[in-house]
Amino acid sequence: MLFRSRPSPIDTKQQATYIIRLRRLSAHRLETIMTYIVNDACIRCKLMDCVEVCPVDCFYEGENMLVIHPDECIDCGVCEPECPVEAILPDTEGDLSSWVEHNRTYSELWPNITRLGTPPADADEWRGKPDKMQYFSDKPGPPDEA
Repeated sequence: MLFRSRPSPIDTKQQATYIIRLRRLSAHRLETIMTYIVNDACIRCKLMDCVEVCPVDCFYEGENMLVIHPDECIDCGVCEPECPVEAILPDTEGDLSSWVEHNRTYSELWPNITRLGTPPADADEWRGKPDKMQYFSDKPGPPDEA
């Protein structure tokens, strides 16, 4: 006959310590998960070079801007150098938490884009202009016809 022994108090304490350490490690990893965001430099430029290189299709299209879904982004970074207007940044650069939320909000409302589209005709005129948030449109872009 096999008897199952109860764990000793030492075993339970060691197990609890292990669980606490594991939770701290997991919490630390969750805090350090990074994503990329699109900021207002994209507004009225929307060049879409970034869309073609994204391996997980985490870009969403508004009428005059693109956003990245922060929960879908895998932090590969291939999109950042593709953006000619430098509108894509890692969320670890300064305090970009408002941009993470902006990207999250609109990525849940706008259609997913997986292919390079046609940028606005006047995109070159908008390159490098500061404070473009006043021109932001919350309207969705056209559905992607992939």
